[in-house]
Amino acid sequence: MPEREDLLTAYRRCGGDEGALADAETPHLLALGHAILSMREVSGLEVQTSVADDGITAEVVLHEDVRLNRPLHLCFGVLHAEGMQRITMRIHLKKHASAQIVAHCVFPEARKVQHIMNAMIELEAGAEMRYAETHFHGPYGGIEVLPKAMVRLGDRARYSADFTLLEGRVGALGLDYEVTAGAESIAELSARIFGHGRDVIALREKVVLNGENARGLIKTRIALEGEASAEVTGITEGNAAGARGHVDCTEVVRDKAIAKAVPIVHVTHPLAKVTHEAAIGSVDKKQLETLMAHGLSPEEAVDMIVKGILR
Repeated sequence: MPEREDLLTAYRRCGGDEGALADAETPHLLALGHAILSMREVSGLEVQTSVADDGITAEVVLHEDVRLNRPLHLCFGVLHAEGMQRITMRIHLKKHASAQIVAHCVFPEARKVQHIMNAMIELEAGAEMRYAETHFHGPYGGIEVLPKAMVRLGDRARYSADFTLLEGRVGALGLDYEVTAGAESIAELSARIFGHGRDVIALREKVVLNGENARGLIKTRIALEGEASAEVTGITEGNAAGARGHVDCTEVVRDKAIAKAVPIVHVTHPLAKVTHEAAIGSVDKKQLETLMAHGLSPEEAVDMIVKGILR
């Protein structure tokens, strides 16, 4: 199947493990546009999909006390210059279940492409989920990426999500994540994005700490160059005794790029505490001079500093 091979080639380029897709013990879901190319379940994990002209729906259920030994690998993409991919994902981890999900989204030729992801995620009491999403885009900036997630955490659940877009131009990104956390649960949201050309980036990440002793962290690292722009809104609410939250945003700009950070903290309980910090600016002059003193050109020194921020 030529399309499958083309998707796997792009998957490898963005760091995907092709061997995992061939491993009978590793679950995966491989989708190109609105077609499911490959899927594998393992014991304790159910994956149901349906396909229509206007999108893909996938329902993932991990049963009580099941801990996946290997990550669930997801690969989504559009390989043509024009197209659309709309995915509705429902993920449900039952009590004390544990899973790592690794997603790669590839759009190497995108000139007029739209990628829409709507996710509903529920973690029951004591469940744990780690989610890492990496994007690989071509140089054209002709894609609109619209990921949205609504996450509910039961008591003592733990959820972490890392969104990474460092390769190629995003075009337009509108990310919208919201997590509601129960008692003694932990939510961690992180994003690392490099904007180029005239990329337009808008992030909204929200953590609502409704349970006692819930913990939340929103951490964003963005680098911009050319005429790219970014607006980052990080919202944390502390609504219960012992709730603790923090919003941390750093944006580095070069050339004519424009950055804006809007940290919002809201506390409704006297025993909750939420903090925030935001930093926007150019590359640190002392770091730049130090690297140039070690023989790097100005361009090489700037690239190294930016890559360090986006780690």
